[in-house]
Amino acid sequence: MERPKPFDSYNAGYVQALYERYLLSPGSVDESWRRYFESIDAREAGLIGAGLPAPAAAAPAAPTAPSIDQLRTAVAAAELVDAYRLHGHFAARLDPLGSEPTGHPQLDPAYHGISWAELESLPASVLNLGDVGETMADALSWIQSVYTGSIGYEYEHLEDPERREWLRDAIESGEYRRPLDAEEKRRLLRRLSEVEALEQFLHRAYLGQKRFSIEGTDMMVPMLDLAIEKAAGAGTREVIIGMAHRGRLNVLTQVVGRPYSAIIAEFEGQHAGFGTTGDVKYHLGAEGTYATASGQPLNVTLVPNPSHLEYVNAIVEGMARARQSDRSGPVLRRDESAVLPVLIHGDAAFAGLGIVPETLNLAALDGYRTGGTLHIIANNQIGFTTEPSDSRSTRYASDVARGYNIPIFHVNADDPEACLAVVRLALAFRERFAGDVVIDLIGYRRYGHNEGDEPAYTQPLLYEKIGAHPTVRRIWADRLVADGVLTREEADAIYDAAYQRLVEAQQEVKELAAKNGKIGSPPPIEPPPPPISVDTTVPMERLAALDRQLHTWPENFTVNAKLARQLERRAKVVAEGGAVDWAHAEALAFASLLVEGTPIRLTGEDVERGTFSQRHLVLHDAVTGETYAPVQHLTEAKAPFEIHNSPLTEMATLGFEYGYSVAAPEALVLWEAQFGDFANGGQVIIDQFLSAGRQKWGQHSGLVMLLPHGYEGQGPEHSSARIERYLQLAGEGNLRIAICTTPAQYFHLLRRQALAEDRRPLVVFTPKSLLRHPRAVSPVAELAEGGFRRVLDDDRAREHAGEVTRVLLCTGKVYYDLLGSEQRESSPNVAIVRVEQLYPFPEEDLAAILEGYGSAEEVVWVQEEPENMGAWRFVGPRIQRLLRDGIRLGYVGRPERASPAEGYLVRHEAQQSRIVADAFASTVALERKGR
Repeated sequence: MERPKPFDSYNAGYVQALYERYLLSPGSVDESWRRYFESIDAREAGLIGAGLPAPAAAAPAAPTAPSIDQLRTAVAAAELVDAYRLHGHFAARLDPLGSEPTGHPQLDPAYHGISWAELESLPASVLNLGDVGETMADALSWIQSVYTGSIGYEYEHLEDPERREWLRDAIESGEYRRPLDAEEKRRLLRRLSEVEALEQFLHRAYLGQKRFSIEGTDMMVPMLDLAIEKAAGAGTREVIIGMAHRGRLNVLTQVVGRPYSAIIAEFEGQHAGFGTTGDVKYHLGAEGTYATASGQPLNVTLVPNPSHLEYVNAIVEGMARARQSDRSGPVLRRDESAVLPVLIHGDAAFAGLGIVPETLNLAALDGYRTGGTLHIIANNQIGFTTEPSDSRSTRYASDVARGYNIPIFHVNADDPEACLAVVRLALAFRERFAGDVVIDLIGYRRYGHNEGDEPAYTQPLLYEKIGAHPTVRRIWADRLVADGVLTREEADAIYDAAYQRLVEAQQEVKELAAKNGKIGSPPPIEPPPPPISVDTTVPMERLAALDRQLHTWPENFTVNAKLARQLERRAKVVAEGGAVDWAHAEALAFASLLVEGTPIRLTGEDVERGTFSQRHLVLHDAVTGETYAPVQHLTEAKAPFEIHNSPLTEMATLGFEYGYSVAAPEALVLWEAQFGDFANGGQVIIDQFLSAGRQKWGQHSGLVMLLPHGYEGQGPEHSSARIERYLQLAGEGNLRIAICTTPAQYFHLLRRQALAEDRRPLVVFTPKSLLRHPRAVSPVAELAEGGFRRVLDDDRAREHAGEVTRVLLCTGKVYYDLLGSEQRESSPNVAIVRVEQLYPFPEEDLAAILEGYGSAEEVVWVQEEPENMGAWRFVGPRIQRLLRDGIRLGYVGRPERASPAEGYLVRHEAQQSRIVADAFASTVALERKGR
């Protein structure tokens, strides 16, 4: 229970009545109140009323008359103490540029109806704050110094009283704000000198080149140093950092350990090999080993990030989760202390970008938690040219974090010791409560948004002030000189030595460039990878054994009666050699991989049951509500299966799984959209990371995206997963894109992705209505034999290939529309060929099949999507290249549209019927109709 705050939110009458109850019967009041009443001098506090007996332990002297004024003053003083705890940050001196804090009316004693003279009349002990002086006035001066210095604390919004109490004690004890000793002060000066020297060297040597200087929040680097040291002391093995471009070069060199020469080489045009196209220097990441003071090495990773600022947040969390997890056995084990995620934010971005609250929301969820993230807002007090008053509706950039029960510490970036104090406090809180902490490092930006930008155009007064403001290194050096820690000459020598190391590194780079020449040739184009060659079959005996376990649950577990009947019917399929549906094939693919040693993680909205009530990997007891997942209880499993319903978001959850897949290369990581249409809510992750991370940064991912797709009359937002967008992103073999038409194909595709050594993201357009289509099933023998086929021929038409004059090429659900049409039976001259893999485009396989139809006069691509969507404009030119002279290539589908699908069922049905009819009609007939 919280420490008693006897006057917080209580009026004097209530406290008086409570005390009277205590005098008559100490056991009748709460223990916390009892301890408080035992500890105070009730006469001095004014709590003993006339005629009331003193407590049993008190002297027998008659009680004094009540002092209403004293009681009123004590109550008001206690309210003032709480006001400082709650609102003191409004009066803290947080701006290094010296703007006056706004304060808060409740911090004025007059607001509470008291004066300093009255406060001096009562003892400090009444407030129960410890040894903080003689009088209440002394106590209030002390509490004021704690909460209105160069640190502003926000923690009273936390719902958990234990966390509030712990923070209150930690802050007011001063335990984490200890002064540095002389050696620590000199070490800090050396670090600040290295930080400033790098920026100043680059500024002079490469004037006008973008680098997004850290200057104004230089203390970020020593703060990271301390965070790493503290994390190592708590048993952490790795720190994973995500940040935007401001300050990245300094973090790369000083914290991650990338050599000065590597950074300077980038400015000299000597680019390192990151992927095939690479990226600008202030987007790159790196891994290094940090040598802690204890001698314990710790791995530090700075994750590459595009200019989209905060989107790396979710990637970092996913990577941290993966590296906290032990997937070496059938049961997943996690050690949250093993990895510390650190996210460095911009002030405008933290308040403005939706990915921030999306990622914060993951912190307490079982499927996503990482044991607490250290957030540092590198607060420049400006966003590009936009003032805070125009960029957010809140006072602080950090205010969004209040809604997620996260403590926030604002700190003046020009007070080095305060900056280090909040890091100590933050890491101690994380170690104790495994929760997120936000440090709002309030500084400034010495130059414009980049070094080629002129900030005085839009903020002339601000930049006049910044131009005259000394750096934090200079401020700290002046203080050490004044305190006699070192001399001015020694301080200057420290800086000069740091700068000289950069001069020497530049000379080395120039000499190497003169010897080897600059790298100026265009980047190579990565060829498409060769077809994957892995055995994806599973012996029938193993499939049968796994299937039995997938349909077994504890005897005392009550499955929903309707679902139980479905599962009982499905349980007979494999044993009887029948045909499996999509969900059944998927479950068998997962189970087979687990017993072979491949860990699996499946997440997304409603994945445990499946959007279309098809999966049911997690069962719910109809009586108790308990859950049971048979796939997690396979007797021969060698790897764990992790499955989680995700929050209702695409951006953060997709980013999280991308990060997880990067850090867990041995695992099959799958993210499923509720409907494929909604995946564009994660478009930044798809565009900047999933499709381009390999080529920009050499970042490899095997993430699988499952995107339900198909035109079934459900309207524009429940039909299309936007196939065309993924095909537009495809290049250099960066993705694998498939749309299967049978459960067996899906089974082998999943196993191929898991077993392939060459990891690439896989985008699968999955079915909806086909999940229960009577013809969309596969004999179980097809799981035990064969493999994934990139193109499926028409077996019926192949028997009389010489009679085929028209070949329909299609992919996905439209195949079954064509297969089930009346025209199919009356058109023996038409073959239906399915392209199951869209990218890399299977030219050789398709060419071989088309070659077999020597009498074909025309090849027609058939799709449900509009002509400007779907696969047509991607596959059309590629098909054309395969056709011999004289063969026509046609298109059948919806015409060009702005919206992907009709909103009315009757119009949808008319379009689907037309597409099928046109597919079987002759080209002459189509031309006559004007189509």
